[in-house]
Amino acid sequence: MLRYSTAGESHGKALVTIIEGMPAGMEIGSDDINLQLQRRQKGYGRGGRMTIESDEVEILAGIRAGRTTGSPIALSIRNRDWENWQDIMAAENAAQAGDRAVKRPRPGHADLAGAMKYNHSDMRNILERASARETASRVAAGAIFRKLLECFNIYIYSQVLSIGEVRAAPEPVSLQGWADFLARVEASSVRCPDNEKEGLMRASIDQARQAGESLGGSFEVGALGLPPGIGTYTCWEDRLDARLSSLLMTIPAIKAVEIGDGINNASSPGSMVHDEIHYHPDKGIFRLSNHAGGIEGGMSNGETIWARAYMKPIPTLYKPLLSVNTDTWAEEKADVERSDICAVPAASVVGEAMLAYGIADALLDKFGGDFIEQIRDSYDCYCNYLRKVWRWEKT
Repeated sequence: MLRYSTAGESHGKALVTIIEGMPAGMEIGSDDINLQLQRRQKGYGRGGRMTIESDEVEILAGIRAGRTTGSPIALSIRNRDWENWQDIMAAENAAQAGDRAVKRPRPGHADLAGAMKYNHSDMRNILERASARETASRVAAGAIFRKLLECFNIYIYSQVLSIGEVRAAPEPVSLQGWADFLARVEASSVRCPDNEKEGLMRASIDQARQAGESLGGSFEVGALGLPPGIGTYTCWEDRLDARLSSLLMTIPAIKAVEIGDGINNASSPGSMVHDEIHYHPDKGIFRLSNHAGGIEGGMSNGETIWARAYMKPIPTLYKPLLSVNTDTWAEEKADVERSDICAVPAASVVGEAMLAYGIADALLDKFGGDFIEQIRDSYDCYCNYLRKVWRWEKT
């Protein structure tokens, strides 16, 4: 029911997003989208591109008078750096198309495999689209998906857990403490609420910059307030954990994803893994742990949904690795493109957008309608049923 697509190149004229299937009547404005775009641009370790760009959305279609109309939504984010690249990247009659050609693919990037797939001798045709700049489009779309979720008091969060070898203990998050947690994460230059670990992460990034290196890391992303029963066990493609992990894996440089304590659970006995079910007349059904990440049997179980994504170091190194010049077939150092030293904090914001999309899509699968009030009626009816029959309360 809900889908989105993006188009655009890193140094092209603009990034474009089209969203289909959004219900009518939902309040949304450019300020809501720009806030999320600004969050993506922050983070210690970002490169020079972020000093050029100041991303702002232009709403082209699908929103009128501050509300969705039910029509496809079209968004545009202009690339300010286009002014410096228009002779190289123009769609027609590019006067300097051969300038800044990429012939020495970077190990770890899409350069070489993409050139082989699409028969491009200039690998700029690959890297311009494979660039993580595309994720600005996803964050713009994610701003709309998370506004939909907030109509049902469902909230998205993230926190950085590691950069390089520096690791912070994840903080548990609840609806009651969400505002304080959010403020501390947003105040951190690496989106880590642990002040001591933040300083160590910054120091690691500084060391990598001096060494011409890049750093990866990991982040946690979660959703608060989702009722049980979203997703299904009845068909493999609609299992919620499969859908969410697939979406997180589409983020550039993400190489592993776990739902809940997935990795540690694999080496622990069952009695230490499975979240026991409790009941109290004042609280209804509840759990004291959430190792499952809020998903059992492919369905939400009423606890916080959370997952962790692991990001490899960015492939562009300022002391480049060995590659091959595909014009001469001689071994040479790889090309160097302007790049970040570490983009884990920015990736966590992209992770929020992908999680918001996956949950919004699954939510509309269950409660779908053509306008927001219709969906809310269906949602409220289901939650009332859960309270009456199953003694479930949102916590």
